[in-house]
Amino acid sequence: MLNQVFAYTDGGSRGNPGPSGAGIVLSDSDQTVLLAKGFYLGHHTNNVAEYTGVIKALEAARKLSTRTIKLYCDSELLVKQVNGQYKVRSANIKPLYEQAIALLGQFDQWQVTHVNRQDNKHADAMVNQAMDAQDDVTETALCQTLDKSPRKLRVGALISGGGRTILNILDSINHGEIHAEIPIVISSQSEVSGVQRMKEAGLAIKVIRRKDHSDIQTFSQAIENVLTEAQVDLVIQGGWLCLWKIPGRYDNRVMNIHPALLPSFGGKGMWGHHVHEAVLKTGCKVSGCTVHFCTDEYDKGPIIVQETCPVYSNDTPDRLADRVFEQECLAFPKAIKLFAENKVTVKGRIVCID
Repeated sequence: MLNQVFAYTDGGSRGNPGPSGAGIVLSDSDQTVLLAKGFYLGHHTNNVAEYTGVIKALEAARKLSTRTIKLYCDSELLVKQVNGQYKVRSANIKPLYEQAIALLGQFDQWQVTHVNRQDNKHADAMVNQAMDAQDDVTETALCQTLDKSPRKLRVGALISGGGRTILNILDSINHGEIHAEIPIVISSQSEVSGVQRMKEAGLAIKVIRRKDHSDIQTFSQAIENVLTEAQVDLVIQGGWLCLWKIPGRYDNRVMNIHPALLPSFGGKGMWGHHVHEAVLKTGCKVSGCTVHFCTDEYDKGPIIVQETCPVYSNDTPDRLADRVFEQECLAFPKAIKLFAENKVTVKGRIVCID
């Protein structure tokens, strides 16, 4: 749980009314950006867009489980209305105003403050990106801060087996290829070889087993608690085999690597040799790996990076697996590096690389 969240919001339309968008930027007390997102709203007025931005920010802050919100908006009218200085007379705005007040009431403490437009540039940029794309847009790099001070991306890792993928990424970090660190690794099994390997590599390891929790919610909460305590920015799944509910704070911030070219050969039960056996059975001439953002559906999230390799007529699942893993050792570090350098943007379900 975060003690306090700072939210910058903006909204606008091109035509008033016209194509419109809302933007939000949420940060913690250390000015680390937790979420920067633009929403395409369709045909609306500036005022509707401004209020929608406030509502989106408050909803996002609630998902972060914070009890205190400080919200900043460059609409002086909206701020005075929310603070009770002006009455809301527009029939179109009143339902949005009432929704915003109801959301504010869910926090123990809240404050809504007017800021000048020049102090709200990030939220304004998210508005314009959404309107340009005519779709929702998410900035995924958490390594940025409001004052742009550089820091290492803090990566939390999830494993269920040997942890080879994580050790490969650690090697890339140690060689200076990725400006990141791994403060915590979580294993879903206590007796797999990856637990000892992580310890030997000097990484903190925590075992969280699904069978020790009554349901998926408590299992997921236990994982989130450990990641939050470690102040993790990005979560990577390397051979992780357990379904967990990804919390809102990690929307488009959980990466998985799959040993095939999604959307082919994905879904429940398609892991490890099951994938390579299916590829060979169908006679594919090319295989490879996919790094993608995770959702609550198996292998359905936005694709970030893919690498390919040939499939030979005399291949066995083992030989193909070795060839695919060579590509995994290239793809996953590449995806993390792009994320750390703020070169990844999600527009709808499409990842755009800068």
